[in-house]
Amino acid sequence: MSYQLQHQESINNPEQYWRRQASKLAWYQQPTQTLSYTDGNDPESYQWFADGELNLSYLTLDYHVEHGRGDQVAIFYDSPVTGVQTSYTYAQLRDEVACFAGVLQKHGVSKGDRVVIYMPMIPQAAIAMLAVARLGAIHSVVFGGFAAHELAVRIDDAEPKVVVSASHGIEPHRLVPYKPLLDKAIEKAEFKPQASIIYQRLQVPADKQVKLDLNPGFDFDWQTEMSAAQPVAPVAVKSTDPLYILYTSGTTGKPKGVVRDSGGYATALHFSMQSVYNLKPGDTMFTASDVGWVVGHSYIVYGPLLLGCSTVLYEGKPVFTPDAGAFWRIAEQYQAKVIFAAPTAFRAIRKEDPNGDFLKHYDLSRVETIFMAGERLDPATYEWAQDVSGKPVVDHWWQTESGWPICANPTGIETLATKVGSSSVPVPGYQVQVLDDLGEPVAANQQGNIVIQLPLPPGCLAGIWQNPERFRSSYLQQFPGYYSSGDGGYIDEDGYVFIMGRTDDVINVAGHRLSTGEMEEVVASHSAVAECCVIGAHDSLKGQQPLGLGIMKNGVDISAEQLEKELVALVREEIGALACFKTVVVVKRLPKTRSGKILRKIVRNIADGQSYSVPSTIDDPESLAEIAEALAQRTTS
Repeated sequence: MSYQLQHQESINNPEQYWRRQASKLAWYQQPTQTLSYTDGNDPESYQWFADGELNLSYLTLDYHVEHGRGDQVAIFYDSPVTGVQTSYTYAQLRDEVACFAGVLQKHGVSKGDRVVIYMPMIPQAAIAMLAVARLGAIHSVVFGGFAAHELAVRIDDAEPKVVVSASHGIEPHRLVPYKPLLDKAIEKAEFKPQASIIYQRLQVPADKQVKLDLNPGFDFDWQTEMSAAQPVAPVAVKSTDPLYILYTSGTTGKPKGVVRDSGGYATALHFSMQSVYNLKPGDTMFTASDVGWVVGHSYIVYGPLLLGCSTVLYEGKPVFTPDAGAFWRIAEQYQAKVIFAAPTAFRAIRKEDPNGDFLKHYDLSRVETIFMAGERLDPATYEWAQDVSGKPVVDHWWQTESGWPICANPTGIETLATKVGSSSVPVPGYQVQVLDDLGEPVAANQQGNIVIQLPLPPGCLAGIWQNPERFRSSYLQQFPGYYSSGDGGYIDEDGYVFIMGRTDDVINVAGHRLSTGEMEEVVASHSAVAECCVIGAHDSLKGQQPLGLGIMKNGVDISAEQLEKELVALVREEIGALACFKTVVVVKRLPKTRSGKILRKIVRNIADGQSYSVPSTIDDPESLAEIAEALAQRTTS
């Protein structure tokens, strides 16, 4: 069936469409209800597969062992920061997960309880996730190395019975002790877990290991506990029971705990692995993310293992571990069919290796497609990645809240023509529309608010943990009958969706609504620019004026002053004088989250002289001071 027919059926007859997809899973109890409503008059009260029962740990592990995949590799672990490379077959991973579930059960964890996981990118993080799911409990993975305050906030919200952590994380040039951060977080938190289980990392020289000071009766050593563990069988849960809570930033400063259900999520991931990524059982998927983010949940752990694929858990960076050929090395070594990473990773590779010289050392013949998501993919990065790799590049758009792609080129259904700057078309199940601020549909190619008509397809957020009102006010209140994505953009005459940035990144210059995404496209297209961002800075006359910040590529023969002149002329030529783009500041680095998103709002606060809080998700806080100094020097001069 073509993409057009599949999408049409998914919108016109969602029950029939998703019943067919759900039937491909090994449910304990096959659902007889596909789409149901708890309040017949309320379009927001929908549920998927409400009477079905299943277990994600069984579906990702035991099922494959029972069907002859026990000796296939489930997880390749590759850690250039420690020099360790190892793997777990499906049978080995099942046994580890079953035993760790026994450890958790011994410490009182049962169906419906929460477990916070605060770990680096090591196999034990995935083992802990799957073990929690095996018990029918709910995991909440907190990105390893988060500040103690941020961890405490999440502990207070999730109220975990147990916390699972590790002695330390490892960055290219430093160790990050986790245990002291965890101790401080538990001290600060009002809610106190009953126990913590700590994995002592042994892959570094003894003199560099972080010494574990375990609190008697509260802290327990992972290895010791596992040596005496009894394996546990999977526990059946309802489709609507929560699988995990994953925190995402909110406008109030307090993180929102996105709740993911079990059955809808399993159905959607199993479907997307085939329909979006064109993968089959036995294929290898290399997703360069972290289990602390939604991408790691969906496409490092659950998605690949649900389909019976091999997944790569990579503890390293796109560059400097040891070089800009790291991704290509992984792809060749593990014969990856798909590479998936954020655009910022490929911009970093491009900056260090603009001609793709490292890539020439590796055989990418098994790679079929490179996928990018997590932020807007600028045309310059898209074209560079495609040119140097010789592989199709797919820009696709989704969110923590959706859990799986909203828009993509559905390569497993039908490979469509590509439009640079577009995340292609809505994936089956999503009815994407563009509305103006009054909630009225806009014409093709006209920018507005990107929304999705309810009901959302299976796998999307089921709510905000213990806060239904915040769920409504954040996502459903602005446009009744629709989920508000918070992103702005347009749909062209062919149905292709263009995401131009968060709606609060639309700037108003003398009454003109202008997209910073459009300006970034133009700035990034200059041959000397490695990376950039454009924000709207306050202007007493025009309301806002665009301000560009750019990083120059290594080895380019151009001065900062000349580059600014050329970029201003380029924006004027491509967008017009109404953009009022007159200022570009060259910087060494841009402030980003650990997942690679540029912190535009904070840059805007710096430019406007407003106070701001340094978020826990920032990768390099020093970049904020550098930008403040650069802007101050610019203002003075």
